[in-house]
Amino acid sequence: MVVNKPGVTIKGYPGALIELRAAVIPLTVLGSGVTIDGLTITSDEAYAVEFIQIGGSNHRIINNTIFGPEQAGPSTGWVVNRGFVTQANNATDILVRNNIFFSLRQPAYLNPNTTGHIIGNVVYNTRGFVVDRAVFVFSGNSWGIPDNAVDIALLTGTISGPPYDPLTILSANNSNASISDQRP
Repeated sequence: MVVNKPGVTIKGYPGALIELRAAVIPLTVLGSGVTIDGLTITSDEAYAVEFIQIGGSNHRIINNTIFGPEQAGPSTGWVVNRGFVTQANNATDILVRNNIFFSLRQPAYLNPNTTGHIIGNVVYNTRGFVVDRAVFVFSGNSWGIPDNAVDIALLTGTISGPPYDPLTILSANNSNASISDQRP
């Protein structure tokens, strides 16, 4: 489903479940001011797609539970399923707050030249948030059990300085996050 009407809110009903049963992206959010609130999203098996693809500006992903089915073996061999992915060069001022992400390869892949805030989420049994030359402020996030491989990965080409450096403050502001700093 493509959601591109400015200001629209997709609100989950308590107890309702969206279950992906094919390798398609169930929600593509475009335009401006869209809110995805209170959904529970999963899949019947691990598909190599994201549950939400987001482009445009001023969107909110809040109060959702997004998870994949359990995958066997070490997470390095898991199918690359993701909670959400930003569209490169086309996502600004994205707010991701108070969500639960688990049993996914990654809760999110933050593509180049995208911006926003990732605040107060709970993440576990993933390989962590991947920051690929994006600028997102991380604050108040926490990590459950089983542990993530890392909590936040900063890929080569991601900026130095705020909001990522110093790494000790980034870690402390996010429940002692484990950070993989791959920047030179």
